[in-house]
Amino acid sequence: MSVPRLTTELTAELLTLGSATIYEASGLDCYLPATLRPVWAGAGVVGTALPVRTAAGDNLPLHLALEQAADGEVLVVDAAAAPHGYWGEVLTVAAQQRGVLGLVIDGGVRDTAQLEQLGFPVWSSSVALRGTGKGDAGTVGEPLTLGVAPVARGDLVVGDADGVVVVPAHRVPDVLTAARARAAKEAGYLDRLRAGETTMAVYGFARTGGAVAD
Repeated sequence: MSVPRLTTELTAELLTLGSATIYEASGLDCYLPATLRPVWAGAGVVGTALPVRTAAGDNLPLHLALEQAADGEVLVVDAAAAPHGYWGEVLTVAAQQRGVLGLVIDGGVRDTAQLEQLGFPVWSSSVALRGTGKGDAGTVGEPLTLGVAPVARGDLVVGDADGVVVVPAHRVPDVLTAARARAAKEAGYLDRLRAGETTMAVYGFARTGGAVAD
């Protein structure tokens, strides 16, 4: 089973649901490391994953990935968390011409002002000036694990201000249904809180030594 076609409407819905709700609803270890932060405020992305692995300090695999990338993909890169400037304005322009929607990299990027001006969503573990080599082809398109989350080509990527999740393609329909239900349930909780109830009552948490009375 593949990811449902990411129409404009579905993309907007996934961004509205958000990475946190999708993760909580999924029941999966689908969250990427918390060190991966958006490079510019307001960045959001929904697409399918193209996994890439690089040697520390070598960005040749990113150039190779752009030869193989398909429209609507997001590069999800294990760059060994090395603080090098693997990616900048030049690769961003090249990526946009290929229809690549964004970058998630456990490593460094630079040219951050230009990335924001170009509207290209990026999550990275650092912003770094140090350059890179071009001597190791790494891997492109092969499954990898980033943090605790497995990443395979075609998996669903959702990134926003809270972080990034990668949902296995075959689980997307079920996770989407669960996320919609969770969002509806939380909307009900918010209504009750605004009406004056406490979180203890709304969630039914037990106090030490006894149950919570509504």
